[in-house]
Amino acid sequence: MRYLIQRLGFYLFTAWAAITINFFIPRLMPGDPVQSLITRYQGQLDSKAIDSLRTLFGLDNEASVWRQYLDYWGNLLGGDLGTSFTYFPTGVSEIIGQSLPWTLGLMGLTTILSFLLGTAIGVYAGWKRGSWVDNMLPVTTFLSAIPYFWLGLIAIALFAVQWSIFPASGGYDNSLVPAFDWPFISSTIYHGTLPALTIIVSAIAGWILGMRNMMVSVSAEDYVLVAQAKGLPERRVMFSYAARNAILPSISNFALSLGFIVGGTLLVEMVFSYPGIGYVLFQGVGAKDYPLMQGVFLIITLAVLAANLVADLIYLLLDPRTRREA
Repeated sequence: MRYLIQRLGFYLFTAWAAITINFFIPRLMPGDPVQSLITRYQGQLDSKAIDSLRTLFGLDNEASVWRQYLDYWGNLLGGDLGTSFTYFPTGVSEIIGQSLPWTLGLMGLTTILSFLLGTAIGVYAGWKRGSWVDNMLPVTTFLSAIPYFWLGLIAIALFAVQWSIFPASGGYDNSLVPAFDWPFISSTIYHGTLPALTIIVSAIAGWILGMRNMMVSVSAEDYVLVAQAKGLPERRVMFSYAARNAILPSISNFALSLGFIVGGTLLVEMVFSYPGIGYVLFQGVGAKDYPLMQGVFLIITLAVLAANLVADLIYLLLDPRTRREA
């Protein structure tokens, strides 16, 4: 229990530090975002509204930084992440709420599938050293070195342009109205297949290599040799003794991957024009939309912290040594 309280305290302090840094970053960046907003609308907004806009965006010059900081926390606890410059006057919370499910659906599914497939193949390759699966490691090493976006460009050139099997961009058919019906769901699956395959092919290689190397190391441990000497079934030794201990480092990496699901794969979403949170962040950076960038960074940071906390808890349950040390 003491260990758990210490970890919770550490993550709460880290979350406070991240939120505080997130508050100060836009205020330290050069330029005037409010003036940029007025200029972008080219006279459609009255210049007399500058003070009102500064108050709306939490940049009131008459208020002290401490007052702005307290107001920021108050708005944050109330679920208000501010108003977007790019989609003015739409709120940042609404924009993130619309784009987040797309990223969670694409990245969540591909991350879980990559982890499960890569771990299973890595367990077998590490246990059956010298088999045909183990001899495929150079291919996986080559795939792990290729960036997501480069595979995406190759996939578009082959399967969207050359053979026209999948669409090259978008999250669904623009002629459809988003709804929980089969035409929209099937269109979403159809548009998401190519980016999903791109991510899986690139990500699975890392899981295979990591798990295979850990299996090779664990297979030489005394408890594995004793289990084999007892005459236990090979399948039980492989999973209950070797794989159970070899998977511990992968669990931590998997939890980190789950945290970065929220951030999405920015370049993949850019290449496929996929309407996820990474694509929204790209638009926000291009338009110097500080509230939108602030909101996206905050969501990503909190997701990573939550994933790390879950990883610590899972590690505590799987590894008895951690419980004894705690």
